Amino acid sequence: MNKNAIIIGAGIVGLATARALAMRGYKVIVFERNERAVGASIRNFGMVWPIGQATGPLFDRAMLSRSIWKTICTEAGIWHNEVGSLHLAYHDDELQAIKEYVEVNHQFRDCALLTPAQTFAKSLAVNPKGLKGALWSGEDMIVESRVAVGQVAKYLAEKYGVEFHWNTAISRIEHPKVVSGSQSWQADEIFVCSGAEFETLYPELFAQTPITKCKLQMMRLVTQPDEWRIGPSLCGGLSMIHYPGFQTAASLPALRKRYEEQYATHLKWGIHVMVSQNGSGELTIGDSHEYGLVHDPFDKAFINNLIMEYLHTFATFKDWKLLQSWHGIYPKMTNGATELVVEIKPGVTIINGMGGNGMTLSFGLCEEVIAARS
Repeated sequence: MNKNAIIIGAGIVGLATARALAMRGYKVIVFERNERAVGASIRNFGMVWPIGQATGPLFDRAMLSRSIWKTICTEAGIWHNEVGSLHLAYHDDELQAIKEYVEVNHQFRDCALLTPAQTFAKSLAVNPKGLKGALWSGEDMIVESRVAVGQVAKYLAEKYGVEFHWNTAISRIEHPKVVSGSQSWQADEIFVCSGAEFETLYPELFAQTPITKCKLQMMRLVTQPDEWRIGPSLCGGLSMIHYPGFQTAASLPALRKRYEEQYATHLKWGIHVMVSQNGSGELTIGDSHEYGLVHDPFDKAFINNLIMEYLHTFATFKDWKLLQSWHGIYPKMTNGATELVVEIKPGVTIINGMGGNGMTLSFGLCEEVIAARS
């Protein structure tokens, strides 16, 4: 008889877990406390972002995720764009870090150092003033996360018969049972994939876990006129000291030191700046990183201003009109771990704590976790 599984949370981690189980023959039921996923899974750039992962197991996981995303998007007709990315250099130390990165990594991934002319050939949105070159990464992909996450749920329901219970908050787990008010359901295995909300189900475990919450501020600019496209996602130099994948560049500490002097306020608020474009031509820009267990619910205008000011140093758009601003909150490990996967009792597993890498790593991580149990 086939096993069955219950998943709590219909964000990207829950969906990735549901897919990995369902394709192995499990009968899967997913519970989501809201009528749709509205957390960190939809409040991001939509970037599937292998460039951000160090060469090795995490890059391999990101590429596995990318292949799963590609398969699902193709089968389900979900918009996606394999545009790649550009990290832009306007100073010699930025260009040097890019050269070192490419020397170490070009044999393992699709990356190259571009001249200014080659950079402009990739994107008309690059600010030409003072450009010295760019890092090209060909493996990065964009989805429209605020739409795609719901479309993936629909795909899993249709292809694998995954059953979704929306507007159903699970308040207690007593394996093999989960409880919501006066209702209960049973399964052989239970997976808690509800982001920081696992604090509600297991407050003592949450308190003992080296985990915090990160608040990020983001914005979206209006659809660009005349179907104008920026091409690859664009990143400024600050992104190179944000992502661990760049630590292979020997000169990165010196670059970081300059940034600490020149951009002290940006770094205080965890600001590095990127932009991606969705299918309708809108530009998603951000972001910042504030860490703590409780966050001010009100966004800080000066953070958005710092993001916009820095964005102007490397990007030129047809229309800079602001369409939306928002913030997201996601759990992040504080001990250097890249995720939290723990079986807290037989049959109950928490999958959590991927920081800002959920879109990039979830499908790969959950495939690895479930495959190892099979």
